[in-house]
Amino acid sequence: MSRELGEILVKTGKITEEQLAQALDLQKKSNEKLGDVLVQTGALSSEEELSVFIGRQLNIGALRLSDIELNPEMVKMIPRDIARKFNVIAISKLGKTLIVAISDPNNIYVLDAIKFITGCAVQPVISPEKAIQKAIDAHYQDTSGIEQILKGLKDEDLEVIEQSEEVPTEQDLRSQVQDKPLVKLVDSIIGDAIRRGCSDIHIETYEKRIRVRYRLDGNLQEMSPIPFKYRAAIVSRVKIMADLDISERRLPQDGRIKVKFGDRAVDLRVSVLPTIFGEKVVMRILDPQSVNVDLTKLGFSKQSLKVFDKAIHLPYGMILVTGPTGSGKTTTLYSALKQINTKDINLLTAEDPVEFNFYGINQVAVKSEIGLTFAASLRSFLRQDPDVIMVGEIRDAETAEIAVRAALTGHLVFSTLHTNDAPSTIDRLVDMDIPNYLVASCVRLVMAQRMVRKICPNCKSQVQIPAETLQMLGLTDDEVKDLKVYEGKGCAECNNTGYSGRTGIFEVMPVSPDIARMILSNASSVDIREQATSEGMLTLRSAALEKLKKGITTVGEVLAVTS
Repeated sequence: MSRELGEILVKTGKITEEQLAQALDLQKKSNEKLGDVLVQTGALSSEEELSVFIGRQLNIGALRLSDIELNPEMVKMIPRDIARKFNVIAISKLGKTLIVAISDPNNIYVLDAIKFITGCAVQPVISPEKAIQKAIDAHYQDTSGIEQILKGLKDEDLEVIEQSEEVPTEQDLRSQVQDKPLVKLVDSIIGDAIRRGCSDIHIETYEKRIRVRYRLDGNLQEMSPIPFKYRAAIVSRVKIMADLDISERRLPQDGRIKVKFGDRAVDLRVSVLPTIFGEKVVMRILDPQSVNVDLTKLGFSKQSLKVFDKAIHLPYGMILVTGPTGSGKTTTLYSALKQINTKDINLLTAEDPVEFNFYGINQVAVKSEIGLTFAASLRSFLRQDPDVIMVGEIRDAETAEIAVRAALTGHLVFSTLHTNDAPSTIDRLVDMDIPNYLVASCVRLVMAQRMVRKICPNCKSQVQIPAETLQMLGLTDDEVKDLKVYEGKGCAECNNTGYSGRTGIFEVMPVSPDIARMILSNASSVDIREQATSEGMLTLRSAALEKLKKGITTVGEVLAVTS
């Protein structure tokens, strides 16, 4: 079916033969649907465009679910498990015909099953898979979810009373974690977070309550409260899943969980930390489907992308990406490596930890406790005939020195640092005892980045912002005069946050001959910034303002991320 769709797209002029060949090659490595790969590579502009095209070929309608308001009673004509399993949702009913939105209208079995369940004739319309998933999340109460499971746990009064000092034994905990409702509760917390597209799950114990929070689009959101008396059993269940020691409650522990969600495997990185009222658990969700490793989709401006793309195709030198934790540095590096990952390049990475696996890239997980540090990995890499090396982070002078030596001896080296902006990265390297002349010789490009939240398209509306505030951000009078500013009101699709998804802002500083001379003369980061700006570098604030002008983000996000 994939090749047939591709050939139809080529025949109708939607894509070229080269784009189809590239997409089919990528599909073999990723096992994703061809349509999704074509959208990711930019051959097709969006899932909506693909849906409209398929609809025309099959002579059925295409529908944007975000443009209509669904009737909850109509939606529930299709059972929740059928809706989720086959990605289908009921739209409306005309006489004895039920109109349903489906992402795969060729699945005759599903349409027959719905016809049997509802007793109606079924008329499909095609919609993007992700749009249907969002609509299902918004309109179905997850009967296997947290709320329902909590009801099942309430076999007695769960009101919190004075807590006993008695610590449950390991045998007690093992007995509790085998209880089906408790197992289902933990599974539901994890599944719910993956379905929402969260990056982290926090389970926190306080004096008289236990709190569950999800990190979604960079912000923590509190979820349904969990009965306090199950705190130890919940933590123990997570520990057992991560193969940790449930009897050890005094020391931090780290582990991994691999779960199957739908048709894909998702890794969870687990960290358990003892606190004064119990143990805090954080699970980092490493979902391959949530990672966009396409440089063109990360949020670069055209000029910044052109400069960065040119740098990553250089034969040697060092490229540094900087920013705080959670700013998307790893995703940017993965995207760059994927772009240059060809059959004729030997590509090695040292990561702590390895978050996602990629075919064609030799990835090493750093283990400092046994001596496999970033520096030790780098030394070994230089004996492995590498073309491109990626070091997860330059943390010390030793790693910096070896990375610089590799860059000067004919290798292209990628790495990250924790600095506030691109120019100050030069000072950081010098502070690590790397001589100015080596920094000027090996560093080809430095890029600082942040993530800003995008306004939810479903509840986006124009707002009035005082001109003084906009001018304070750095906009000119002429820009303020014609500027339209937007915010999200909050709706079911964005969990009432007003935001949906994130995009990057980038400060891309190539080391030009003039900047190299300034580094040699020990110029300050302020002077280097002025020179880079005069050469066309967009600062983080300027990049964020571009997103504001395009109606992608809000004034609040610009201030929060680039203050």
